[in-house]
Amino acid sequence: MTDPLIPEKSPEQSGAPREPDLISNQASANVNSETGATKNEASKSPIDGPGWERATLEKLVFASLNEQRLARRWRSFVRLAWLAFFILLAWVVISRNGPSQDASTPHTAVVEIKGEIASGADASAELVVTALRGAFEDAGAQAVVLLINSPGGSPVQAGIINDEIKRLKLKHKKPVYAVVEESCASAAYYIAVAADKIFVDKASIVGSIGVLMDGFGFTGLMEKLGVERRLMTAGENKGFLDPFSPQTDNQRVFAQTMLNQIHKQFIDVVKAGRGSRLKETPETFSGLFWSGQQAIELGLADQLGNLDFVAREIVKAEEIIDYTRRENVAERLVKRFGASIGAGAVHALQSIPALR
Repeated sequence: MTDPLIPEKSPEQSGAPREPDLISNQASANVNSETGATKNEASKSPIDGPGWERATLEKLVFASLNEQRLARRWRSFVRLAWLAFFILLAWVVISRNGPSQDASTPHTAVVEIKGEIASGADASAELVVTALRGAFEDAGAQAVVLLINSPGGSPVQAGIINDEIKRLKLKHKKPVYAVVEESCASAAYYIAVAADKIFVDKASIVGSIGVLMDGFGFTGLMEKLGVERRLMTAGENKGFLDPFSPQTDNQRVFAQTMLNQIHKQFIDVVKAGRGSRLKETPETFSGLFWSGQQAIELGLADQLGNLDFVAREIVKAEEIIDYTRRENVAERLVKRFGASIGAGAVHALQSIPALR
């Protein structure tokens, strides 16, 4: 008999097993027909399985080996790059020595002066003088021909080349001829007058015996725009030729005096080189230029002729060997590589903390 105050427990609350629950429990314990794994086995993580320590250790070892392999490859690459750099450098040094042909037989030596005459250019004093020395020193060179095609450039570079030509002529007792192609103006003519004879084409451009200094001034424009130039200097003329500052009368006179002095140096070199052949007129040293035919009439050049004509008829040595020094691709790469290394070294030095 039950107590009316105590509710009767349901089968679920009484804990008595029911037939459906027994069936479900048995089914959950059965092997999965598709995977062949029990429910408990499927729920296990890899770290709970047997041998997980070995698998993890193998992964760590392989990762370390891969890292070491990559480090060895990088070191090998760096070493090969340095080796290639030094091989390239050696090849450049060797290839720069001497002409590409046999210089022992009688021949006409040629040194080209093309493009702007300036430091760092192909027609720089450094390259031209080195080529001239090689040409004069070869016993097979019967004469040296300057093959010129240049609008001019630096009077300093031209002066160095002119002086060296005169020194080498006196030392080696070999004639020097200048052959003009399209143009031989300004600093290029400064060089040409060191030759014993100047040959031109009838349409060549010759002359321009003068000196210039150019620039711009923006002071009026700045005033209209309301822009103020703030330039601080120590020295009254330190801002000389600054395009944003007005030019004083004293500065203008100073610049003109300097230009006149350099112009006189140019005139003296032309007169010394051409001598009595020069037929001087009021326009000769005015900065004008003339055709090749006019240059011959004015005594600025000697006769018409090209390189082959000079080698065959004047030098009497038809074989032509080029002694011109040119900065090839390998040299440019070497210079850039060296510059990048230098920049890296400077950057590294700058990053060092200062002692305090």
